[in-house]
Amino acid sequence: MGRMESDEGPVDPGDRDLRVREGRRPRRRLIRGLRATAAVAGSLAAALVLSGVGALTALRLEYTGAPAADARTRGRDALWLGHAWVDGRKSPADVAALAARLRGTGVRDLYVHAGPLEHDGSLPRERYPQARALLDAVRQALPGARVQAWLGDVVGPNALDLRDEAVRGRVVASARSAMDAGFGGVHFDLEPIGDGNRDYLEVLTRAREAVRAGGGVLSVAAHQIEPAGNLVAIASAAGAQRTKWWTPGYFGDVASRVDQIAVMAYDTWMPTRGLFGGYVTRQTELALSRTPSAVDLLIGLPFFHDDTIGHHEDAEQVATAARAVRLGLAAAPGRQTFGVALYVDFAATEEDWAAYRREWVDAG
Repeated sequence: MGRMESDEGPVDPGDRDLRVREGRRPRRRLIRGLRATAAVAGSLAAALVLSGVGALTALRLEYTGAPAADARTRGRDALWLGHAWVDGRKSPADVAALAARLRGTGVRDLYVHAGPLEHDGSLPRERYPQARALLDAVRQALPGARVQAWLGDVVGPNALDLRDEAVRGRVVASARSAMDAGFGGVHFDLEPIGDGNRDYLEVLTRAREAVRAGGGVLSVAAHQIEPAGNLVAIASAAGAQRTKWWTPGYFGDVASRVDQIAVMAYDTWMPTRGLFGGYVTRQTELALSRTPSAVDLLIGLPFFHDDTIGHHEDAEQVATAARAVRLGLAAAPGRQTFGVALYVDFAATEEDWAAYRREWVDAG
């Protein structure tokens, strides 16, 4: 879910300051920095060796055919919003404009960046001084919308070390504090999480209990699922300490501990629209197969325009991703606990919004 170039995607001015003042490197939704590491390069290389022309052809074929007419919004979509919405840079007029933008779409959840978490797991209240004003304004302008506190940090030995029991406890306490501040839920974007990480699962189990006690929902931004069997194991055997994927089993473990899970189905390394479309179709199918029916599953759409080795702007188009999601829904045609998540408000163009409406909201 999510990126931000301060904590979670393209740079939202002001978010960067929260990191830089502590000597932390600004990141594009955390995973962006990860993708530049040798570990991810190693996992990608292993995938390429494994895949070959036949596997790539199969991936491309995923993006063929016609989506079903009823494969469209269920009214459970989400939008990631930058830090400006809770630090005083946005006004009631901005909320009114946002409400006008979202009326008639399927967006119900707003993930508002209220972090980042400190590396010890705590969340200073001064990070979101205008949260109450935002919540009141959204309640007036967008009745029925749910505002969740988006909390992220880099996970690792020199950052948010989830191996430390005290850190895990403070992360849970931070979720509880966000609920006390009036948010309707908590959205974790903690990256990178290695496949099989049990400490993360413990945090989710405890945090969901705390968030539900406050009347809210717990959601997470999730890594992609290995698109072919054993890629994670192969990359690990090749020496990669972590990969850009989770195994289907671990994805299911995460999904069963939350109320909502949003797959970050962008930054895929795919060089063409056809391959990107096939990749997102496959991600949708895999995620549907592992997400309990009572849990909202969202597939992330790229509302940003970077052009890097991991994200090819010409390939990763909103229209392509939305059509791919519709094709993937054939794996569970009657499922209603499903939507797309739009990343991110401050980088979106008018064409991004038009494509979302055309290819997902009004499709059929």
